[in-house]
Amino acid sequence: MKVTFLGTGTSTGVPQIGCDCSVCVSPDARDKRTRSSVLVETDTGLNILIDCGPDFYHQILGQNSPALQAALLTHSHYDHVGGIDDLRPYCKNGSFPVYCQNDVAHDLRTRVPYCFAKKLYPGVPTFDITYVDPYVPFHIGEVCITPLEVMHHKPILGFKIENLAYITDCKTLPNRTIQTLKGIDTLIINALRIKPHPSHQSLAEALRVIEKIHPRVAYLTHVSHQLGRHEDVSPILPENVFLAYDGLQIFVKN
Repeated sequence: MKVTFLGTGTSTGVPQIGCDCSVCVSPDARDKRTRSSVLVETDTGLNILIDCGPDFYHQILGQNSPALQAALLTHSHYDHVGGIDDLRPYCKNGSFPVYCQNDVAHDLRTRVPYCFAKKLYPGVPTFDITYVDPYVPFHIGEVCITPLEVMHHKPILGFKIENLAYITDCKTLPNRTIQTLKGIDTLIINALRIKPHPSHQSLAEALRVIEKIHPRVAYLTHVSHQLGRHEDVSPILPENVFLAYDGLQIFVKN
């Protein structure tokens, strides 16, 4: 399985507008972070998008516009669904499959009502929404996916796709989620900044969760400029923990 980090930034992106800190003015491409999203390419030939933020248009063009078979949505904050209209090229052959919780579907219908109208404007994107619930596995083709409960400001979803787990916007994880993921090969999880935050993990909190789950390897995402420059943060991480960056591609062991 191949994973491409389309974006690894928090809601403001990095650089943050109007900021001249050392991260925001860094010339290092790894410090340029668009809003968080990943593309998962399975061994069976499926391309699955996780989250579709406001930078999706540029992110997917940067990957030469690959085919997509489905999107998984963690929650409905704008930095995770703001690019949903840009999925319209993937709707040419019918409604695009989207998997999410009921509250996310409700928010989508409110934000882009023209996509769900009884009389559709020609060319408007349309979506085939499947409701999913925590810990209830479902399949896309032959690929088994398990939604996971994640505590943000309220419960949202993470996803386990075979031997990969993707968790973003986490403040805490229920014990059931931790137990479900113990010993997984690859864990992708958020680490917003050094200082504690009311609804996102700090770096120290993320590292404690990684230690509990004990994956073979972990990657940090949903990063703000307050975490620090890539070249400064990477050397202080445990040997199996890496700071992800936009465009990074990794391979997950079966």
